[in-house]
Amino acid sequence: MTTFIPNVHIKDGEYTKTIYSMIKEQRYSETIKVLIILLDFYPTSRPCLSLLAHCYFYTQDFIASAQCYEKLVQLCPNENIYKLYHAQSLHQACMYQEAWTICSNIINQSNLEFKVKKLQAAIKYGQEDVVAAKNLVDQCPADDVDTEINLGCLLYKEEQYEQALKKFANALQIVGFKPHLSYNVALCYFKLKEYAASLKHIADIIEQGIREHPELGVGMTTEGIEVRSVGNTLTLHETALTEAFNLKAAIEYQLQNYESAKEALTDMPPRSEEELDAVTLHNQALINMDTKPSEGFEKLQFLLQQNPFPPETFANLLLLYCKYQYYDLAADVLAENVHLTYKYLTPVSIIFIAIHRYL
Repeated sequence: MTTFIPNVHIKDGEYTKTIYSMIKEQRYSETIKVLIILLDFYPTSRPCLSLLAHCYFYTQDFIASAQCYEKLVQLCPNENIYKLYHAQSLHQACMYQEAWTICSNIINQSNLEFKVKKLQAAIKYGQEDVVAAKNLVDQCPADDVDTEINLGCLLYKEEQYEQALKKFANALQIVGFKPHLSYNVALCYFKLKEYAASLKHIADIIEQGIREHPELGVGMTTEGIEVRSVGNTLTLHETALTEAFNLKAAIEYQLQNYESAKEALTDMPPRSEEELDAVTLHNQALINMDTKPSEGFEKLQFLLQQNPFPPETFANLLLLYCKYQYYDLAADVLAENVHLTYKYLTPVSIIFIAIHRYL
């Protein structure tokens, strides 16, 4: 049998070699097409399902990855590693309760115990149950750098930014430069309004991303060159470039350097509109509101229907409705989302909106 797929030609006896070569070259989307065809012929193939789950995870299609791991668990019910990967995929898809249930069904094994604890802590963190997350982190080895990072995340969640910064900086000294860890440091500096220090770490992230991944096309959109989407690959995620450019845009916006803020958003690796993450969509809406208010409101309304959404979305949508004198729309959003009012609005914002509502 010979398989024909656009840009892929596999001869008999070369499937394993070709597929692993494609994965090594990070050609995940093409590999997925090949594996789906093979799965039609061998629906219970463990290697095929495992590789397909892996590729889906690396393209950040976490739902599809979870479905593959679920089938693997059914085929191999005693393989706890598949249960762990299943739970990890569900966690990445923000399906926290489902992920927690899977974790609870993993039989305690010494080689997986702390991996399960870390994942459970991450799940509780995603559910904003800081107390439960802290309890789980405390059960992990104190000399594990992940424990230090997780404690930093918990301190950040509690708005103890200086203490969180110390945890992240300490971890950075132990493991060396890591994009997401450096981003955590930059984010703490941002919260402390130490913008110069934050921008330094952002510059380090961007410099490494450009040097190690020129294929991600940083800055190409700003230069006016027509470029295609780089997609939401795990490679893009691991560079922390999207997060870095969003934080840079937020700093420039705070400093009222609005053109620089817009440039930061267009400098990030190009993706199509439907591929954009929630934070990028939120920042695009906010920064371009003066020139494209209709698009901005549409993006903020869309984000409010997602789970999760950037915490600032609710307040910004209401305040911008008031700024543009759409008081009835602001009242409608308030009436439809009463449960969000005291969670995401400060007392000052509530008073401001209430006053404008009845002007």
